[in-house]
Amino acid sequence: MFEKGLMHIYFGGGKGKTTAALGLALRAAGCGKKVVIVQFLKDWECGELKSLAQLKNITVIRGKSFGGKFVCDMDDEEKQSLKVTQNECFEKALDMQQNGLCDMLVLDEVIDAYSLDVLDKALLDDLITNKPGSLELVITCHKPEAWMLDKADYVTEMVKHKHPYDEGICARHGIEF
Repeated sequence: MFEKGLMHIYFGGGKGKTTAALGLALRAAGCGKKVVIVQFLKDWECGELKSLAQLKNITVIRGKSFGGKFVCDMDDEEKQSLKVTQNECFEKALDMQQNGLCDMLVLDEVIDAYSLDVLDKALLDDLITNKPGSLELVITCHKPEAWMLDKADYVTEMVKHKHPYDEGICARHGIEF
């Protein structure tokens, strides 16, 4: 446990939010901390999963695949199924924290799931408002609500100035995923 846990938010339209959060998780794990990472709205295979799986004090929780669909392309039944899955993942992480199995909780893209209404908003609201004192909470997203930024101890905005995708270069295995 951390003596005093703080809250971090990495947000914006630029690259590096998840990378920063995972770097922090790696540092904490290297210092013997128990890290739980929940990836919301992500179900594709990515390089970091293989590396994280080798670390005994990092647990990664992810939902089931929806065939690579974006939420905006899902029908109501798929959205409801996604919401159930996202809530189950979040509740599992919260249970781990409550049972002393989590010093650092990384919620990757959680506010995006919150904003798209595929997550029980009360769960996240309660965690942010009543964060346990020793929990280090790390959140990544595109656009947090103002009250969330006010609650955070660290706020870092990733601003895109230039990106290869704008030039037609697709995401590359080992760099973007």
